[in-house]
Amino acid sequence: MNMNRRTAVSSLALGLAFAGLGRPALAADAVTLNVLYNLPGFTKFHQPLADEFMKNNPEVTINFLAPAAGYNEGQQQVLRAAVTGNLPDVYFSGYNLTAELVHTLAPRNQITDLAPFIEAEGGQAFLDENYSPKMAALGVIDGKQYGLPVNASSPIIYVNADLVEKAGGDPANMPTTFPELIELAAKIHALDPKIAGMGYDINGWPDDWLWQALIFEQGGTLVDEATKTVGFDNEIGLNALQLCRRFVTEGGQTLLDWDQSRQQFGAGLTGFIFSTPAHVQTVEGLVGERFRLTTATFPLDNKETGGVPTGGNSAVILTQDRAKQEAAWKYLKWITGPEAQNIIVRITGYLPTNKRATGPDYLAPYYAEHPNVKTASLQADRSLPWAGYPGGDSVRIWRTQRDIIGTVMRGEVTPEAGLKQIVEATNGLMK
Repeated sequence: MNMNRRTAVSSLALGLAFAGLGRPALAADAVTLNVLYNLPGFTKFHQPLADEFMKNNPEVTINFLAPAAGYNEGQQQVLRAAVTGNLPDVYFSGYNLTAELVHTLAPRNQITDLAPFIEAEGGQAFLDENYSPKMAALGVIDGKQYGLPVNASSPIIYVNADLVEKAGGDPANMPTTFPELIELAAKIHALDPKIAGMGYDINGWPDDWLWQALIFEQGGTLVDEATKTVGFDNEIGLNALQLCRRFVTEGGQTLLDWDQSRQQFGAGLTGFIFSTPAHVQTVEGLVGERFRLTTATFPLDNKETGGVPTGGNSAVILTQDRAKQEAAWKYLKWITGPEAQNIIVRITGYLPTNKRATGPDYLAPYYAEHPNVKTASLQADRSLPWAGYPGGDSVRIWRTQRDIIGTVMRGEVTPEAGLKQIVEATNGLMK
């Protein structure tokens, strides 16, 4: 972190710490917060931000536990700790797993409703100043704000602008619906049979993020809240599977896993692919000077109610010790504040969770220099929670669904038969 950025971070942290935003001052006693986050690669921003926080809040020590390998592993670690009474004080919970976490911990009084802290900051005015309604909703479970959003990632399109132009398209104005994108992909594939028109690598994706995207962009839901059964057992689910098949038959998609697909795109052999904004720097490195790389927002076939699932995590407070809760709240405000988000976005490529972070004092100059990173921020107003399934078996459910989707994409099973299989399997696993 350069000195100018450290100075800016320090200034904001100091202001938060001593202005207090209307909250009572912390006691002089030292407080240590045990903090657990997922994904070891996130150390690159967690540690410097914690160091800055502690420098400006010397009464608080942030003690990071060894990061979990992923969100699923972290979830299991926390649930086990809840039984033994050895919970971390602060946890960064994956959005799609937070409901399960709350439903398990809240009855035991092991997770903190943030409402009293938010009210002390000014209530809804505090939320409105910092987070868009859809972004704040990522930390809401059963109508209560349990978390504040820290990392946010919604799928975007990576575009080989040279191929799109050769096919008669305009990379600066990519199609905004899937039928139009498939039509463009077909034209790209027609340029050369060795070139894939597109890559929507749902068949090899490690979680159901891209599947949820196909449901949500049509305005659908993952689970019917009234019946607690599959919410896409309808034309929306069928259309999602029909699109998956059309990606191959019309769009010329090659069925690869997501990393192989990314490599193929970097080699100039795919027109456009769908992936996370966290891969911007990686993809730029793969592409180099081989072709002109641009990015575009995710399509919405339903412009009225459609949206995109938001991957990432929110920070939740698990400690029930009052002094630790006060310290943890200050830490949550810091890491979700504009200065910290400015740093996180520059390091990861994620979209900022704090809307003030896009301003001229923070990310605006960076976005002007890195337009491929800015694309994700344009989707903040269409961000929807990355949902999970009742019963806590979301990982197994996705693996089952993915296998069936693969058979549909390969033409071994019709979309109609595939939907029936997915619905039956998913409903069975939810029970």
